[in-house]
Parts: sequence; C-alpha cells; structure tokens
Amino acid sequence: MNELILYLGLAVFFIGGIGFLIAAFRTSILWGLAVLFIAPVAIVYLIVHWQDAKGPFKIQVIGFVIMLIAAYMNGGFSSAYL
Repeated sequence: MNELILYLGLAVFFIGGIGFLIAAFRTSILWGLAVLFIAPVAIVYLIVHWQDAKGPFKIQVIGFVIMLIAAYMNGGFSSAYL
C-alpha cells in the first residue's frame, strides 16, 4: 500500500513538473528551453513569473509531501544510506 502512495505522489509531482514546463513555454520559447535544459533557471522563472508558475509549483509541492508521507509510513529514512 505504501508503494502505491509513493507512486501516486511521484505521479502528482511529475504532472506538476509538466505543468511548470508548459507555463514556461507559454511565456516564451526561450524561457521554456532554459527551464528544460538549465535547472537553476527554473527557480529564477518561478520567482520572476510567480503568477504563471504558482499553480504547477504548488502541485509539485503536494506531490513531494505525498512522497514524504509514504516514506514516513514505510518506516522513515534509514541512516545507513547517509
């Protein structure tokens, strides 16, 4: 059951990422390509175009929280991997 919740969170996170990329391409082709190929530009885009990017960003945060909850329900994080 925990794996299902983890995959659900991953799917929600992925959908938010696709939405974020679509928002960047709607702004301009250069923003879209920069967000796609240069990771730190996504943070800049999020700050500069908050009104366009806040919806997909919130969906990504929700997906990440779901994945954290699934990891916690599975016994938490092991220090053996750190």
